[in-house]
Formats: sequence, structure tokens, C-alpha cells
Amino acid sequence: MTKVSRINEDGFSEECKNDHREVYGIAYTQNILSGRWKYLILWFLKFNPHRYNEIKTRLWGLSQGSLTKQLRELEADGLINRKIYPEVPPRVEYSLTLKGEELIPIIDLMEEFGKKFGDKID
Repeated sequence: MTKVSRINEDGFSEECKNDHREVYGIAYTQNILSGRWKYLILWFLKFNPHRYNEIKTRLWGLSQGSLTKQLRELEADGLINRKIYPEVPPRVEYSLTLKGEELIPIIDLMEEFGKKFGDKID
């Protein structure tokens, strides 16, 4: 049985990466997208850069603390940029990085899958 849950504070252990290459990519992608709102934040940012309040308004039901945490994690994982403009008050915009843009086709496929099967009852 394959175990890929060996994650330390720096990410996946080298042993895990080497021993389980066949599923490591899936586990890595799932790990950086873990979080209820990350998919939707990335999907929303695919169109244009947005400010914090624009994201919060668009994603109804998302608390300020959760949004801040998810944005910080997405930035730490290199999926989004956080740009601070030298204005008073400071303006901050979030946008996708090249790495984040690479995930958009996956998120688009998730959207299509949901449209196709989301309303069906098994």
C-alpha cells in the first residue's frame, strides 16, 4: 500500500518523493490546494488582479480570518502575488503567478465536471 502522507514542515520528505513518484504529483497538488476556498480564489484571480475586499465580496460566506490565511498560504506556495502600492491608504492587489496560471486548466476542468455532474443524483 502506498503512503504519501509523510509531510514535514518543509513539505514532503525526500523519502516520500523518491519512494512514491507515481502518486507524489497528485499528493503535492492536493497539498497546495488544501483549503476550502483556494480553488475559488484562484479561479476568481484568473480573470484579473483583485483587491482583498473584492475577493471577500465575491466569495460570500468566507470569513476575514479564513481569507487572510488562504491568501498567505497561496502566496507562500508561489501561486499568487501580493502587490502593495505606495499610496495612502496602501492598496494591495492579488494576482496569479505563472505557477498559479498553470493550475487554471485543472480548475477549469473541475468547473466543467461540476457542471456536468453536480446536479445529478445517483
